Amino acid sequence: MTRIPLPASIDAAPAAAQPLLGGVQKMLGSVPNLFRITANSPASLEGYLGLNGALAKGSLKPQTRERIALAVAQINGCDYCLSAHSYLAKNLAKLDDAEIAANRNGTSSDPHADAAVRFAVKLVRERGRVSDTDVSAVRMAGYSDAEIVEIVAHVALNTLTNYLNEAFRTPIDFPVVSASAA
Repeated sequence: MTRIPLPASIDAAPAAAQPLLGGVQKMLGSVPNLFRITANSPASLEGYLGLNGALAKGSLKPQTRERIALAVAQINGCDYCLSAHSYLAKNLAKLDDAEIAANRNGTSSDPHADAAVRFAVKLVRERGRVSDTDVSAVRMAGYSDAEIVEIVAHVALNTLTNYLNEAFRTPIDFPVVSASAA
């Protein structure tokens, strides 16, 4: 059971959130529970959608973004996000099961992506306090300064959704994946 209301429909959400949820419905064909629970604060939903949309236009490949999301969700123990991003990684980013498992364990079989995932893991574990060596390693793997900033932003975005889902016990509406099963 959620700790705050989960609007049953777009019409049941706060009025200011309804057009935002309508946009999600149009884009995805449904409104996943993450968006519905975040709609309790239209400002938070707008902020999440804005940052998510801006980062989607960034330099990082969709596969790298999904890899980061999986690693962050695993560390934070967010089953909702692990479930959602496992589904997205497999069905949209076309990552195989071995790669998804590697990402959940903080690595990648792709050497370039591995540097980004390892850096993301360091960011989460060290709460942003990475070393010069950590930044150098991701740069030496071929990531630009813009891409390094985007990795940090993706970690922050995914941490936000992990915390929202864990704090409010968002019901999982994807095939269930558990952090404890890694």
